[in-house]
Amino acid sequence: MLFQSSIRKELARSFGATLVVLMTIVITIVLIRTLGQASRGSVNPQDVMMVMGYSALGRLPIILTLSLFVAMVSTLSRMYRDSEMVVWFVSGRGLGFFLVPLFRFAWPVLLVITLLSLFVWPWSNQQAQEMKDRFEQRGDLERVSPGQFQESSNGNRVFFIDRGASTEGKATNNVFIASTEKGKNSVTTARSGRISTMGDAQMLLLEDGQRLESEIGKSALKITEFQEYGSKAGDSAQVNGEQIPENSKSVRELVRNPTRGNQGELAWRVGMALAAINFVVIALALASVNPRAGRSGNLIFVLFTFVVYHNLLNLGQNWISVGAANFGSFVLALHGGALLLALVWLSKRHLNWTFKGAASRQRKRQSDRQAAKVGA
Repeated sequence: MLFQSSIRKELARSFGATLVVLMTIVITIVLIRTLGQASRGSVNPQDVMMVMGYSALGRLPIILTLSLFVAMVSTLSRMYRDSEMVVWFVSGRGLGFFLVPLFRFAWPVLLVITLLSLFVWPWSNQQAQEMKDRFEQRGDLERVSPGQFQESSNGNRVFFIDRGASTEGKATNNVFIASTEKGKNSVTTARSGRISTMGDAQMLLLEDGQRLESEIGKSALKITEFQEYGSKAGDSAQVNGEQIPENSKSVRELVRNPTRGNQGELAWRVGMALAAINFVVIALALASVNPRAGRSGNLIFVLFTFVVYHNLLNLGQNWISVGAANFGSFVLALHGGALLLALVWLSKRHLNWTFKGAASRQRKRQSDRQAAKVGA
């Protein structure tokens, strides 16, 4: 009991500290990326915090898995470095006996990782994508901020309204529109304008303005003054729910419609849960100390192992999506192979198998047979 309680307390402290550090790093990266999307007009600036929260929540399974892996390796390596492992080995506890306290500590985290991968991951992706779609599918003028130039959704027009104007009431003041369509450049200015929806299109009705039009490659310029002029501002907002990305579909939808893309996504979600379990065994098999490498040697190797495993998981998802691999075969090969390799390596360290000892025993048997032949 003392053995298990002491190691669980140290694992909890190490896991909490690692989780805080990784969450801080990931949230910072997600915030920078989300702000970049908002500056490009892909995300509503008012929804930056919500989109960032959904994105960070979707990455939580990876963060928890890496935190658990790092915490276990660092704790066991510290016990090796401080010679605590020697005490446990002398008391009759081999390396394999550490699996029980490790899994007793890790099972709540493994359960959370499984739930997040199977259920929270698609929900967070769906919420973030819906917020982006609602912002992108708004009318062009509804996306314009007063005092700022805003490009249209198709990239052919640039809109500008006066800083003192407002689009909340569907009316604008001091409108500027520059467009390039059908081989012609045009610049339209108006003192006022209002938005009117006609069918599936939004029309900007301008009043008291001027329009300059020229053909590309020609110097001729056509100037037109108008009292009222109508210009298409963009399509009306419509939510298209026909094509849903695989990472936003629920597990039930993936199972009901086993297409290649759905099977690849399902393999990734199931693989995250299986990988978290394998990392517990891999951490115990890898934990050691090398005084020459320093304290950062194990951490570098741990990060390398995690990156390789995670990249293989993503690569397998792509293989299944394009039909280059089978769902069941890949899951069994990757996760079963990783577990088998970790168990073999753990058994080697638990039973103190050495290749040098096996070779010496083989040479001894050969010399004994030769001696027997000579005696005969």
